[in-house]
Amino acid sequence: MSPSTALNVTPARWSLSISPETDASLREYLGAQGMKKGDLSRFVEEAVRWRMMDETVQGIKQRNADQSDADLQALIDEALDAVRHP
Repeated sequence: MSPSTALNVTPARWSLSISPETDASLREYLGAQGMKKGDLSRFVEEAVRWRMMDETVQGIKQRNADQSDADLQALIDEALDAVRHP
């Protein structure tokens, strides 16, 4: 169930333009996975979410590249403690 379905919100509609090769490859892939026509939207939404998360993670890694492992662990421990004991 997508977040918009769970909240009973009308999903946004996108108009996308992709190459015919990508379209054919994706539809072939989805078909091989047993997916149906409506699964294309779910696939795209999952891909977009994954990409946004990946770019966020890469940015955090770059931002913290000069930190020592001990300093990073201390920051993680501090954040976890703040969440566990507000």
